[in-house]
Amino acid sequence: MLKRIRLPQLALALAALFPLAAYAAPDAAALRQAVDAAVGPVMAQFDVPGMAVAVTVDGQPHFFNYGVAARDSKQPVTEATIFELGSNSKTFTATLAAYAQAQGKLALDDHPGKYVPQLQGSALDGATLLHLGTYTAGGFPLQIPDNLKTREQLFSYFQHWKPDAAPGKQRNYSNPSIGLFGHIAGLALGGGFADAAERDLFPQLGLQHTYIRVPQSAMAHYAWGYSKDQAVRVQPDLFDSEAYGVKSTAADMIRYVQLQIDPSRLAAPMRRAVQATHTGYFKAGPMTQGLGWESYPYPVSLEQLLQGNSTDMAWKPQPVQAIQPVQTAAPALYNKTGSTRGFGSYVAFVPSQKIGIVLLANRAYPNDARIKLAYAILNQLAPAAN
Repeated sequence: MLKRIRLPQLALALAALFPLAAYAAPDAAALRQAVDAAVGPVMAQFDVPGMAVAVTVDGQPHFFNYGVAARDSKQPVTEATIFELGSNSKTFTATLAAYAQAQGKLALDDHPGKYVPQLQGSALDGATLLHLGTYTAGGFPLQIPDNLKTREQLFSYFQHWKPDAAPGKQRNYSNPSIGLFGHIAGLALGGGFADAAERDLFPQLGLQHTYIRVPQSAMAHYAWGYSKDQAVRVQPDLFDSEAYGVKSTAADMIRYVQLQIDPSRLAAPMRRAVQATHTGYFKAGPMTQGLGWESYPYPVSLEQLLQGNSTDMAWKPQPVQAIQPVQTAAPALYNKTGSTRGFGSYVAFVPSQKIGIVLLANRAYPNDARIKLAYAILNQLAPAAN
């Protein structure tokens, strides 16, 4: 059995031994040993039933699977196990909107009323689609208010919503904001968001086991999430598909990461869409907010990643500084966390180093634990600094 080590001690120890971007990639046996050593204490500390870890190094995927997809059946986790991605779904929402933009079907400087006529002339119509996609429209809450039960009520809420700040002045991480962004992307592509994602997005990315609506034929691979001792799965709700509704496997998600690192094999519109999600628009503390992805200059410290993924970043308004939206070749780490009631995910990648990691778990353990875990493993993947 692995010796139990407190996660902060483990992360700091590994970071001290292997500072990010200053260590040659290990061989397969060393990588297995490092991942086992990092994952075991996390699963024990937070009572995580199962976890799928995937890493990519110079285009080669590696898979590390732990525990069970369901406690009652004891079905083991594999790279084919389907997990709920939570807010990592937002990166797919952003990609779909960028794909619509690449086809000339929407523009980020359009206003919502162009696609949702009842919003014309509203305070919300003073913001743009870019503001919706970067959570900078002016003060949406994190969650859709509990009293809203129908689409009609939701769009009435948008129609009468009043901002706390001018567009582009503060970031309020928000499911209503990204949800409306994804809804409009679906409209621009000629249908609903879920239809457009499953018809246009996932197949073009080569994701064969990624879904919003898990089909019956795939249900045997769909893990159960756990909240305390209760087995749970995400339930339908307003804008669930757009904000947190994607389900996927470690095998598909590491392919998705590899396409972020090198999108050259994609057809032109989808390639431009993936590249567009790497453009940064607003600085918030150490983090740069793009469409879906959040980025940091690389190399990046553990402290910066923890600050950028903190509870304050998710729950509190953050002042932002608009930056020139130009794609840059400067090294950067891109990342995103995600949770549903019973699942927790984290994805990070560094295109310049050709490395990336996917963490999928059937428990929503704390974000800071995910960051420390991923950081410890990434320290094993980074090639020697130039």
